Amino acid sequence: MLHKFGFSSHEESLAADDGLRLTNCRITNAVKCLPPDNKPVGAEINTCNTFLANELRNLPSASLVLALGGIAHRAIIKALGLRQAEFKFAHAAVHDLGAFRLLDSYHCSRYNTNTRRLTSEMFEGIFAQAQQLLDL
Repeated sequence: MLHKFGFSSHEESLAADDGLRLTNCRITNAVKCLPPDNKPVGAEINTCNTFLANELRNLPSASLVLALGGIAHRAIIKALGLRQAEFKFAHAAVHDLGAFRLLDSYHCSRYNTNTRRLTSEMFEGIFAQAQQLLDL
């Protein structure tokens, strides 16, 4: 999806030295470790939140952050010291957080795609929305 919408130079990365470059894009995680079953718990999210807060503080002005899933959304809100109740997660929702905007999407997990909670068309729509919000 990153390649299709012009955010990366190649469709997939096969090795650290394969030449893939991100354009107008940076990838990070709310949790820096790989928790059991790839399902982070609150303690892991809280432990890593300081790192996320530092990354968010160093974003260029007028950035757009795409949160893949509710966990990422809530971690971003927490990292900024904002109230969760004021920024509800919803697919395709845009939140103005001052220094940057936050765009929400359902996570592209196998569960969400197999149950069609997130379809390819919906996910493409998120990237088209991101392009529009960034005026690309």
